[in-house]
Amino acid sequence: MKILLLEDEIMLNNAISEYLKDIGHMVESFTNGEDVIENVDSSYDLLILDINVPKKDGFEILQELNNKKMYIPTIYISALLDIEDISRAYDLGCREYIKKPFHLEELGIKINQILKKDQSSTSHMRFSENYSYSKNEKTLYFNGEPQTLTKKQLEIIHILALNINMIVDFERFRVDIWGGENIDNPTIRAEISRLKKALKEDFIKNIRGLGYKIDRYYSV
Repeated sequence: MKILLLEDEIMLNNAISEYLKDIGHMVESFTNGEDVIENVDSSYDLLILDINVPKKDGFEILQELNNKKMYIPTIYISALLDIEDISRAYDLGCREYIKKPFHLEELGIKINQILKKDQSSTSHMRFSENYSYSKNEKTLYFNGEPQTLTKKQLEIIHILALNINMIVDFERFRVDIWGGENIDNPTIRAEISRLKKALKEDFIKNIRGLGYKIDRYYSV
């Protein structure tokens, strides 16, 4: 998931950025609202916005994006506790409002909830310039043509598609693809390696020591 973070407290900004990168997201961070407005575009999957920040606050940013009809899922992180502020945040269209201080894991949970909800409404997705996948049909396409893969290879593609932009760890593969059999990690890696060699474009990322993921593809 490509995330834009706005937080003017440098230490907190760095901590959130590192946490999000560790759990597999791409993060671009800013410390003032004007820089966000100058850089934000529809390629972002999620905005995480503090409210009381220099130059342009988090409310003004979301209002301006709404005026431009640029609707990006948004989480507010703020020390503002008044119900009027929280109500305004939701009126502007935010998905979640997290009160400071908070655990980073809470932010991760909220992101996953948003991601899973959005994924459930998208049955066809693009993996690369030429590859796309239908979750309903469980079919991989290249330039619109269905591709022939083994049953296990399609199962691997499917579990990665269900968790697009997120890392699928070895235990998840072991349970969902091998039915919980006592399969070691090298066997799983070998199967995925065979799948990657069968593809004309490499869209499956190996996250060393953690697992594999597919990122949503954006045309340039």
